[in-house]
Amino acid sequence: MAASSANAQFVVAHRGASAQAPENTLAAFKLAWELGADAIEGDFYVTKDQKIVCIHDKNTKRTSPNSPVLDVAKSTLEQLRQVDVGKWKDPKYAGETMPTLDEVLATVPDGKQIFVEVKCGVEILPLLKPALENSSLKPEQIAIICFDEQVVSQARQLMPQYRVNWLTSYNNGKPTVDTVVKTLKRTGATGLGSKGDLAIIDEAFAKKVLESGYELHVWTINEVDAAKQFAELGVLSITTDKPDVIGQALKD
Repeated sequence: MAASSANAQFVVAHRGASAQAPENTLAAFKLAWELGADAIEGDFYVTKDQKIVCIHDKNTKRTSPNSPVLDVAKSTLEQLRQVDVGKWKDPKYAGETMPTLDEVLATVPDGKQIFVEVKCGVEILPLLKPALENSSLKPEQIAIICFDEQVVSQARQLMPQYRVNWLTSYNNGKPTVDTVVKTLKRTGATGLGSKGDLAIIDEAFAKKVLESGYELHVWTINEVDAAKQFAELGVLSITTDKPDVIGQALKD
């Protein structure tokens, strides 16, 4: 997938432009486009009434303080819509409500992309397939990403037209790059979405992943120096809370 900007890497706005606007809201995604992001990344769960909503956590506690805590999987869309998910970030965002996947997809302009992170399990996939296929977006504008190997594998089988990246972080140097490549092969993933740990992602690591035929993406990079180092390693995208800062840095 070629970068969609003048940069060799494309810049992905993590949960939207989440340094400035409340994460995973339409305000954050729209701001990301205004700031020049090449793509957005959002997190998605299934509600009790089988709707796909955009939120990172299993419940509303963190992004809706001072409100009753709702468990997403046990709540209806209507119930979740009653919760303010904006004012915790800044009073000017009071009134922001939890968006649906369809609403987030509708913000994506021509030539831009979305990374759809599945935060729940495989139960989302039969709902995700028609939502993506019925949107106005082309297959090349969409990537599905997930830490869960079963979700990655089944998403690839159910929706082979989309890129599906397996996500991983690291603990005491594990998984190793050999294990990572084996997992990518076993799941049928098209790429790796890696935590941006420069102690792990060195030239040898990047070369192994890329030469094995997989895309390499990193998250969440907010420091200019780190972004430039990852760019030199040949990553395809850099996910950041600050798409304007990192995007400008990669142009300099």
